[in-house]
Amino acid sequence: MKTQAVMAAAFASTLIVANPASAQDRSDWPDSFTVGTASQGGTYFAYGSGWANFVAENLGVSGGAEITGGPMQNMALVHTGDLKFGLTTMGPARESMEGKSPLAPGMAMDNVCAMFPMYETPFSVTALSSSGITSIADIPDGATIGFGPAGSTSDTYFPRMMETLGVNFERRNGSWSDLGGQLQDGLIDVVAFAAGIPIPAVSQLEVQTDVNIIGMTDAEAKTITDNFPVSEFIIPAATYQSLNEPSRVVSMWNFAMVNCDMPESFVYEITKLTMENNDKMVSIHKAARNSVPENYSKNNVLPWHPGAARWFNENGYPIEDSMIKQ
Repeated sequence: MKTQAVMAAAFASTLIVANPASAQDRSDWPDSFTVGTASQGGTYFAYGSGWANFVAENLGVSGGAEITGGPMQNMALVHTGDLKFGLTTMGPARESMEGKSPLAPGMAMDNVCAMFPMYETPFSVTALSSSGITSIADIPDGATIGFGPAGSTSDTYFPRMMETLGVNFERRNGSWSDLGGQLQDGLIDVVAFAAGIPIPAVSQLEVQTDVNIIGMTDAEAKTITDNFPVSEFIIPAATYQSLNEPSRVVSMWNFAMVNCDMPESFVYEITKLTMENNDKMVSIHKAARNSVPENYSKNNVLPWHPGAARWFNENGYPIEDSMIKQ
């Protein structure tokens, strides 16, 4: 596994807020923490590294992000305690908890707890304008499609979606930045992205070349929502320079997660800091506009960490005892 620790060094001048844990008993707090993200060029890495810096600066605990294979691998790393925090989507989370992860078949990854809602991950397709591909139906037979890092949300679900829509393709894996470069160089035909918007790799691509950001027809969207744990989603036209009108796709929710054995007071303070400072989160990544407490109900998979659940319950977002890790 290729990893890279990105430790807290930035955002100090812009993200400082009053330390909410100054009087907290921190005797059982860790000296440092690391959050599992995904590949560079994707939203997980930008969101996770910025969030880790934000928490570290405000709670006085050294923190950083680690490049991983994405949600499925993050579930495994957090379950085993190799990483204390991670980012995941609900589909891979459910499969991992049920022992259906391809990384560890038969292992029920049940020592992972929800902490707070992040955002929805839209599934969208990007091609060069010069390719003439303007719809999913236009993707030529045998086209090479980049699906992101192996084991990522995109790699787990998008190939199945494409097959369901009748697309015949060759599969390519890699980081979003690498696949964007391959698309620009004509080495692949399409990139099937699943990441919070705006996706850094797409924004970079459209600065350098003309691209088509491809949505789904009504019929395609219905077929996918009928067969996968996703819902319809509209990418606003203002998200990308290349969109002239809103684009219909499908999406899956993301949550920040934590090893269930982490101290309750530590997780409580992290949840409080994150949920009460959305303006700071949005300054890290625009996808954080949906990282608000009202979206806590989107989690119907992971048990809640007691520290996170305490903050939500105290602030009018009820979580049943049966949904809290005991």
